[in-house]
Amino acid sequence: AAGGTVGFARAGGLADAGLARVPAVADVLSREADVAELLEAPLELVGLVPAGVGRTGTYSLKLAVNQLGLGPCHHMEAVLLGIAAQVPLWNDVLNGRPDWQAVYSGFASAVDWPTACFFRELGAAYPLARFVLTTRDPERWADSFAATIYKLIGDRDQAPPDKKAWLDMAAGVIARTGFPAGLNQEQLASAYVAHNEAVKAAVPASRLMVYQVKDGWGPLCQFLGVPEPTEPFPRTNHRAEFWDRVTGRI
Repeated sequence: AAGGTVGFARAGGLADAGLARVPAVADVLSREADVAELLEAPLELVGLVPAGVGRTGTYSLKLAVNQLGLGPCHHMEAVLLGIAAQVPLWNDVLNGRPDWQAVYSGFASAVDWPTACFFRELGAAYPLARFVLTTRDPERWADSFAATIYKLIGDRDQAPPDKKAWLDMAAGVIARTGFPAGLNQEQLASAYVAHNEAVKAAVPASRLMVYQVKDGWGPLCQFLGVPEPTEPFPRTNHRAEFWDRVTGRI
């Protein structure tokens, strides 16, 4: 339900990456021997790290990443489904004590919030990582965000007790990303543009792809150096589906 770049890994999740040994996703995925070595070694490949924000197509991107064989892909949904384990880890990240290996244990890639908030920290932790910044029209984004994620965290005092810790953490991450409580839609749109510009300023152009999910497989697969699937690019998580996921109806 939330933000936009991606992190890819092999053999144990995002955090143990042997980045000095593995310079690029395509270099590895194109060589069977290297793939076999990665699957056997205590090593990860982190090719991309999230930096986009929620309601930019990240659930579709998650499905696409999994379809490309680069999952399991971490998404805010994983935090919701694993509150007891994930929320304390992300609170530690918010408090300046990240344990990326624990955060991404069992995952080979990441999209969406909470990861998207920490593009600078992850860029420093994984200096060879590349970034995909998912974007959309700022006004349309603000309208979608205000009607979904922002409303959810704004009304979290009415949430079931078992969801409160998750929502409190999410509110902290989203505020830190640049979207504190109390913004109107014009202010949200401006903050969204500011966040995207901050990503572009922080990440070297050679390591950054700005991407809209409406563009489908082509640019994403070209950036990753992987073949385009013949199946349609996944399109999902409209507003009604967002609320169905949050409330556990799907």
